[in-house]
Amino acid sequence: MLKVASIVGARPQFIKSLPVSIEVRKVCQEVLIHTGQHYDHNMSKIFFEDMGIPEPDYNLEVGSGTHGEQTAQMLTKIEAVLINEKPDIALVYGDTNSTLAGALAASKLHISVAHVEAGLRSFDKRMPEEINRIIADHLSDVLFCPTKTAVDNLRNEGITKGVELVGDVMYDAALLFSGLAEKKSNILQELGLTSKSYLLATIHRSANTDEVENLKALLEAFAESGKTIIFPVHPRTRKVINNAGLHKIIEGTKVRLIDPVGYIDFLALERNAAKILTDSGGVQKEAFFFAIPCITLRDTTEWVETVESGWNVLVHVDKNLILKQIAEFNPEGEPAKLFGDGKAAFYIAQRLTSL
Repeated sequence: MLKVASIVGARPQFIKSLPVSIEVRKVCQEVLIHTGQHYDHNMSKIFFEDMGIPEPDYNLEVGSGTHGEQTAQMLTKIEAVLINEKPDIALVYGDTNSTLAGALAASKLHISVAHVEAGLRSFDKRMPEEINRIIADHLSDVLFCPTKTAVDNLRNEGITKGVELVGDVMYDAALLFSGLAEKKSNILQELGLTSKSYLLATIHRSANTDEVENLKALLEAFAESGKTIIFPVHPRTRKVINNAGLHKIIEGTKVRLIDPVGYIDFLALERNAAKILTDSGGVQKEAFFFAIPCITLRDTTEWVETVESGWNVLVHVDKNLILKQIAEFNPEGEPAKLFGDGKAAFYIAQRLTSL
């Protein structure tokens, strides 16, 4: 039986990996490697508990650090696991340092690399994620693309061999868990919220957290909007807020900082929000899936389809533009079906068995 080493390390990858693992384990032997990139309970273990993701066979416990430090540690530890396990294929997801390290380690050991969510481009190399996804794509033997735009991006870079348009595994996960979220989650009651009475915000990109002035502008926009804004705070973001004294900006306002929540609760918060403000690629897509207007706190996006369809708008850190879009951005109708049929994980598993 084909042996697949699946490499994950960050919250979005835990979510993407579950529908794929379900299908892969029907036809292959899977070894699950968690790099430990996200190690806080609310960013990591809670997802395995919440969603029934199989417990990792290896937790490398790399933790935080500079990009160089973190990637180097991952590269060393992933290499050791791959030498020990001798998989036929290394399966990497998305665009994190775990993705880059997994693709590098496997390719140097002459292990085939398959990249889920291949072909995405923001065309902004200031983003570490852009560097990671470009390198991973150029090292990969099989490239699972979520959209036709992704296929076109790869073709423009001369990559045509091994490219597969399968749809988006995040759409698979959203379909799998959104009904469960409505039934099981009590997060709205716990926070004293009613549907469409609040905005949901997430901030975690380094351009918005490492640049204190950018984070300050975003919090000022949230505070001045006068809206109830629920803001589950990434540990790195909270550290910057506390160290820079930015919590004073939102004192006495309707902005509520809460700890990160599990995926089931987060889906419930997304589905019931009036609008979403985010710098996350995954959250942009989930907003689109659920027909929630999305205000993206970046000046580029790898999910251009969501903008072109009218359900997503880019504002970067322009406070006045953010306030304008909070007040006025109200797309109508239903989003187009741009991300496949919800069977991307099945197609991925079937393709792997043909290698």
